[in-house]
Amino acid sequence: MTAATRENTPVALEGNGVEVRMQEAGGDMTVAFIHLPEGTDMAPAFKGLKDDLCQCPHWGYLLKGRIRMRTPSGEEIYEAGQAYYWSPGHAPEALEDSDLVEYSPTAEFTEVIDHVKAQG
Repeated sequence: MTAATRENTPVALEGNGVEVRMQEAGGDMTVAFIHLPEGTDMAPAFKGLKDDLCQCPHWGYLLKGRIRMRTPSGEEIYEAGQAYYWSPGHAPEALEDSDLVEYSPTAEFTEVIDHVKAQG
């Protein structure tokens, strides 16, 4: 794969306004187009994972919105226009409607998405 768009990337997870579209990008990495509506708190969906946090690293860019990222060492606010790296051990909360593009290791990201789907 050399390029992906939101429109041609399959939906892997959706519900309550959350949408995650994922496609393998090569080199054991996956690209994801993510929409989190304002007020979305992913922490409850991560219960049962190690430390009840997402354990997948993500490299990405926040296209729109604001995200509060909570980690064991504290929290940080990310805003539209910022590129980021989120190491394993985090839980995001959308402070505004947010759209992100992320690259993540396929195996770890799939494990997290499968866990979130199993939560209900």
